[in-house]
Amino acid sequence: MSYKGQPVPTTSTQVARAKVSDGKSVRVTVPQNTVIEAEKFYLLGGYFGVAKQSVTTGAGQTAEVILDIEQAEFETDQISTSQAFAAGTAIYWAAGTSKFTETATDNRQVGRVTVGKDANNVIWFILGPQV
Repeated sequence: MSYKGQPVPTTSTQVARAKVSDGKSVRVTVPQNTVIEAEKFYLLGGYFGVAKQSVTTGAGQTAEVILDIEQAEFETDQISTSQAFAAGTAIYWAAGTSKFTETATDNRQVGRVTVGKDANNVIWFILGPQV
């Protein structure tokens, strides 16, 4: 910001828009009759990410939950255990089962496996962009 007597000429411009976050999380609406568990993955309001708190809604009720949507590496056991999930495999979200799958048909692509499925049915993956 410029001030009187400043040694270098400076122009300040007032901007009507401001950054409100780093885009690593988003607040979304939880629909009625829904149970959200903290630290599990969900597709809500068009966003896919990890719920940061538990929320339960009843008939005629809605609530808000924060989803972590950061493009980062995550670990999960929320997978279809019958599939291989080898490193490098594209993964998808099956809304009907609320699990990750390797099946592209009718599912949303959400990331790519970085560490393949282990003996405990756990994978690591990079969460893709929210497009």
